[in-house]
Amino acid sequence: MVAASLLRGLAVVLAVLQWTAARPCDAAGTVATCVGLAPLKQRAEVVSITEFGGVGDGRTLNTWAFRKAVYRIQHQRRRGGTTLHVPAGTWLTGSFNLTSHMTLFLARGAVLKATQDTRSWPLVAPLPSYGRGRELPGARYGSFIHGNGLRDVVITGDKGVIDGQGDVWWNMWRRKTLEHTRPNLVEFMHSSGIHISNIVLKNSPFWNIHPVYCERRIPLPTDSSSNVCIEDSYMSTGDDLVAIKSGWDEYGIAYGRASSGITVRRVRGSTPFSGVAVGSEASGGVRDVLVQDCAFSDTGYGVHVKTAVGRGGFVRNVTVDGVRLRNVRAGVRIVGDGGDHPDGRFSRLAVPVVEGVWVRNVWGVGVSEPGAIEGIPSRPFTRICLDNVKLYGGGKAAAWRCRDVKGAALGVSPSPCAELATSTSLASGSCA
Repeated sequence: MVAASLLRGLAVVLAVLQWTAARPCDAAGTVATCVGLAPLKQRAEVVSITEFGGVGDGRTLNTWAFRKAVYRIQHQRRRGGTTLHVPAGTWLTGSFNLTSHMTLFLARGAVLKATQDTRSWPLVAPLPSYGRGRELPGARYGSFIHGNGLRDVVITGDKGVIDGQGDVWWNMWRRKTLEHTRPNLVEFMHSSGIHISNIVLKNSPFWNIHPVYCERRIPLPTDSSSNVCIEDSYMSTGDDLVAIKSGWDEYGIAYGRASSGITVRRVRGSTPFSGVAVGSEASGGVRDVLVQDCAFSDTGYGVHVKTAVGRGGFVRNVTVDGVRLRNVRAGVRIVGDGGDHPDGRFSRLAVPVVEGVWVRNVWGVGVSEPGAIEGIPSRPFTRICLDNVKLYGGGKAAAWRCRDVKGAALGVSPSPCAELATSTSLASGSCA
């Protein structure tokens, strides 16, 4: 999901269907949206966690209650699926799995809180496209809420909260006492038709929402997944707000599954890292990405595409259109020197391809540096196209940094670097 994997002070509000700011419309005058990829469903049956012995007093451990409830939903197989209703209260629990044709509904005032007893946390195998845990070799801790091989799953509510209580994990990370890679807050693997909306997620032990090897869903960062819709969300994290990935070096190359068909629309937030990032772990490839009508403030980088020698893979057909920036370190960064390696077995002959990146209609104030577009000498980045990009606040000394790149620029301020041949038309030449 995220490049530096340091989600600190995490708070993410997912309100896929209820964002009130002005929204862009299509030619017919309707709001542009892709929520139909995984629609919010009304289930035929509703059960409460209290029916399975759950107690929302903030002290009682409810792991067994949640596991019993999911087991019952899985084996009853009600036509149309079942909603597990979590009423107001603080529901302390260990990690648990979801099942297909299920809705987890968190009522207003409901807080689903992860236990801080790290000894009870299960271990799971490392992802094959990463070859090891992201932080440490070997196995990794399973996520707080997990799903594998599922279809038609909804996590929603009336602004209920999923609280990972991640401080205990962060303290172990700081003290270097971790034995395995920390758990994600929510993870889905090999799943489809996943919808997440109208909830708050905070205090993740590690990555926040991590869909991997999935398709057709509405979560946050995506890893080797296709047809993803991320809309109408507010995020405040200590790392990349939205990250698009597809495996790590030789393991991602061998697994060979790209992330594709990704839409990020009407996302707002702040972070010391990137508003939207592609990579750096993109060894399976990333293609067909649309980032539209987003706003980032008090942020490190507005838009960040990052890869490195040894990654292999490709980044193709990425469009960023209509992004507003305020108080950011750099507006746009597209570089070939980002990220570490899982081990020493990566090949320096695995040089990534970056081609076809459009950045247009981007406006920013308080931008210290416009940015950098720096490719790889043995394989320059091509068709990097800037159109109507206005970034103010860096003073007279502010300038783009470019090398090993080919493309075009039109209506860019500060003036674009010479490597991006300024053209009166982006509809011809390298940006056709």
